[in-house]
Amino acid sequence: MAGHIEDYALVGDLETAALVGRDGSVDWLCLPRFDSPSCFAALLGDDSHGGWRIGPAGGGACTTRRYRGDTLVLESDWQTPSGAVRVTDFMPRRRQLPQLLRIIEGLSGESVMRSTLRLRFNHGRVAPWVRRTDHHRVAVAGPDSAWLRVPPGVHTFGESGATTSEFTVRAGERVPFVLTWQPSHLSTAPRTDPEQLLRSTIDDWEHWAAACHYRGAWRAQVLRSLITLKALTYRPTGGIVAAPTTSLPELIGGERNWDYRYCWLRDSSMTLSALLRGGFREEAAAWHSWLLRAIAGDPGDVQAVYGVAGERGLPETHAPWLPGYQGSTPVRLGNAAVRQLQLDVYGEVVDTIQLATAAGLPMERKVWRMLLALMDFLETHWRQPDEGLWEIRGERRHFVHSKVMAWVAADRAVRLAAATGLPAPVDRWRAMRAAVHADVLAHGYDSERGVFVQYYGGRELDAATLFVVKSGFLPPDDPRVVRTVDAVRDGLDHGGFVRRYSTRPGGDGLRGAEGAFLACSFWLADALALTGRTAQARELFGRVLALGNDLGLLAEEYDPQAQRQLGNMPQAFTHVALVNTAFALDGTGT
Repeated sequence: MAGHIEDYALVGDLETAALVGRDGSVDWLCLPRFDSPSCFAALLGDDSHGGWRIGPAGGGACTTRRYRGDTLVLESDWQTPSGAVRVTDFMPRRRQLPQLLRIIEGLSGESVMRSTLRLRFNHGRVAPWVRRTDHHRVAVAGPDSAWLRVPPGVHTFGESGATTSEFTVRAGERVPFVLTWQPSHLSTAPRTDPEQLLRSTIDDWEHWAAACHYRGAWRAQVLRSLITLKALTYRPTGGIVAAPTTSLPELIGGERNWDYRYCWLRDSSMTLSALLRGGFREEAAAWHSWLLRAIAGDPGDVQAVYGVAGERGLPETHAPWLPGYQGSTPVRLGNAAVRQLQLDVYGEVVDTIQLATAAGLPMERKVWRMLLALMDFLETHWRQPDEGLWEIRGERRHFVHSKVMAWVAADRAVRLAAATGLPAPVDRWRAMRAAVHADVLAHGYDSERGVFVQYYGGRELDAATLFVVKSGFLPPDDPRVVRTVDAVRDGLDHGGFVRRYSTRPGGDGLRGAEGAFLACSFWLADALALTGRTAQARELFGRVLALGNDLGLLAEEYDPQAQRQLGNMPQAFTHVALVNTAFALDGTGT
């Protein structure tokens, strides 16, 4: 049975990522890409669906674990009755093929270790044929093959559908295991030097992290979040995935289980904004290129979500052979959000382009032409209802957040035209900005209660209305802003944290409830600080930070009653909000 969601660590190579439990089991890994079928899916089922455990033969969780410095190299230590041992897990940046390396190191005494590798391709569905060849165990099924290489002194044998090794490691000894994926039609796997790959992986991450500009009170948490966000980028194209997992539930046993292994324009825009604030500009240029390729064509066909290489077709299907995380079904593959209209994404994209330009990135002509096309579409469509930020699986509505972000698009476009001097219909954009502003004030504000609501004509609260102040739509001292912030704080409270919205059960097209949404809790901290309540903001920020696991990783949601993280893990949206709130609070003084 899979561990708690917060028990998992992340390792990756900027093209895919693995989740490693406290017991030394790799329970999730998709190869060769984030959105490829998994070869380890125990996370969504049990050991029979694929995983790879290395740890003491007697089992048990590690005593301590950590990332080595500012890297994505994981070190897990066990204290055994006869010694101490460490397993170092990492995925080197690819020169050719994806590899997962696990180096077992004796720290003191001696320890009997056991490796159990159970490959199950196609999301836990296909058991491969396994053969032995030249110090490798080779597993093949359909288009996939995985090659396990172990040192000559380590014996491997088949047992219960797994490739198993049992060996003793003594103080000072290092035993490397190397798992390489490649297409099954290739006949040999390249040999690599595990120790050299470890050194180069550490150097790569430390060199990247050294560019971080943040020097505030929460540097460790901010840098770990930025490293996590970098790990969710797909280096070949510049796309940024929302999370490396699918179908980790927002309610244990519920149906709110989604595939987040894709690139949402909203999430990737916000991720890029956080990386830019941290001082990382290379990612912005790569994302610009990805965006231009992904949305090429009719601006009216812009999707909310794409594949990591810009794929448009992401049909949502179910995997009925997987029982789901702790019985949470269905397990979804693909995402039907590709068919939704989410008007807020235009605002997020234009806002990020404006931030990148302000950070010193040159405005390329092709980017400007894209922006003009996006604004032409938005000018004629912002009055439409949509599914909104939360991807409601019910009827379309006029969501206040979507309208506010349409205002953001017009506002930032006007600023960009002024900053760059490039030709633009600035008068039209100003007129659109004024029209959206008036429309939201007329229809998105409940004058009886004095607060902004989730959608026109509704009474439900929505944490996304905090963007009324976060975006600059209204000034922080506006009484309507202050009352809305207070209403979100009090009306959406869930054990000291913040729900997304107060929609009645089933009102969003789904059954069941969900946990507190961690990004919304960070947004509330931002809004409290903006409205002059810095002490409250810092207290809330500290409370949310404390929910991170021992490695500083956060999922999408949190259940205050069960005191467990929920949803896909780790979640870009959450870590983006953490970074932005840290920057905001460092600018507010004490």
